[in-house]
Amino acid sequence: MTITAGACAAVPPGYHPDMSSDDRPRCAWGDQPDPAYRAYHDLEWGVPVREECHLFELLVLEGAQAGLSWSTILHKREGYRRAFAGFDVAKVAAFDDADVARLLVDPGIVRNRLKVTSAIDSARRVLALHAAGANLVDHLWSFTGGKQIVNQFGALGEIPAETDLSRAISRDLRARGFRFVGPTIVYALLQSAGLVNDHETRCFRWAEVQTEPQSTSRIV
Repeated sequence: MTITAGACAAVPPGYHPDMSSDDRPRCAWGDQPDPAYRAYHDLEWGVPVREECHLFELLVLEGAQAGLSWSTILHKREGYRRAFAGFDVAKVAAFDDADVARLLVDPGIVRNRLKVTSAIDSARRVLALHAAGANLVDHLWSFTGGKQIVNQFGALGEIPAETDLSRAISRDLRARGFRFVGPTIVYALLQSAGLVNDHETRCFRWAEVQTEPQSTSRIV
């Protein structure tokens, strides 16, 4: 497991190297032997994201997951960061046909033309928000009134795949030209970026993510 630091990343408060090796109760999906997968659950999933570069990364990765497992995407995350200029929105928006050709032969990412071009188009749509005087962070958080929605699900089977909220955001993003933003993908984004807290109530993270500082952490 590595912590990637930089303008768009930070080591989470309270991190220590053996954090993912204990026996604290976790969400059923997060209780995995893979240390990278468990670290993602323990340190990042559900923590409110207020930094655009990180939020754009999660938007791209959730779209890339369509039809695949999250484990597959998580283990390609560093490849995505290299291939997509650290998820710098302006740089990705400037990608041209040569960049698309480069990305389609890059084994570090999902080499699907629709997903690759969607990521580039999403960056351009984010810049369109800027031109309108907004940004991706404020726009998405406006749907929750700027506050995290704290759910109280006791088991994985209780957690919905989509909600009225994710359907509303999906319609908005599609109208703005974003792709791979169906209601299920959007809900996964809301969960990962902490707009909703969907940790199971028995999970030690359910209470913690409600009190932690706003996060810009990006962990593999």
